[in-house]
Amino acid sequence: MPTDVRCLVETDESSAVVRLTGVLDLPGADAVRDALLARLWQRPGPVIVDLSGVRIVAPQARAVVDDVHRAVAGWPAAGLLVLDPATDAPAGDAPVFPTLDAAQDALVAAPLAAMLSADLPPVVAAAREARALVTDGCARWRMPELAEPACIAVTEMVNNGVAHARSAMTLRVGPRDGALHLAVRDHSSRPPAYAGLAPLTSTGGRGLLLIDTVSRCWGSTPLPDGKVVWCVLHAEDEAAFRS
Repeated sequence: MPTDVRCLVETDESSAVVRLTGVLDLPGADAVRDALLARLWQRPGPVIVDLSGVRIVAPQARAVVDDVHRAVAGWPAAGLLVLDPATDAPAGDAPVFPTLDAAQDALVAAPLAAMLSADLPPVVAAAREARALVTDGCARWRMPELAEPACIAVTEMVNNGVAHARSAMTLRVGPRDGALHLAVRDHSSRPPAYAGLAPLTSTGGRGLLLIDTVSRCWGSTPLPDGKVVWCVLHAEDEAAFRS
């Protein structure tokens, strides 16, 4: 998948390894970020970003990998490991391994990412299907206390997509480290706008406030042809909210 005339992001659907080749500089960093984010959504599960075949001419350009690692931290079934044999590679957020074998061993040792997914049309009834999927996930992953707040969050996420994105959506739900991760991907570049508390006289505008209330964190990740809106819920937060 070409991203820039000087840097290529090479992917293989049958492999978890994504290779960067050529020269990575600051002008090409945004295109690399877009390509990595698109790949991470297309193929659920962690990937290994191989930097052994790319020449990085600006230290700031290397930071794009850590930017992507942080961007997908809230997505279900997504993660990023880095293969970087350079001894002077800058320390970042993403875990770095000196060899492909070491990176693959870490990938194998990680728990298999669980996930449920559904493609949703941009209609009001899509929220009902989304709630059913979330409820199923909470039951199978033994997170019954998160079913209600997760249904609130996913209803607002899907309804926002119907009202504003007006495009087909993909919902993903998955557990990670005791938390529940939700993500809705649509094909609109318009980011969600959160302005805090809505006026009492307002008849709308509370969707993102509800997401913010029931989740520990949430955000929106731009993609080349849309965005991913995500949130993360923790059982202990729900218990504290009810107490």
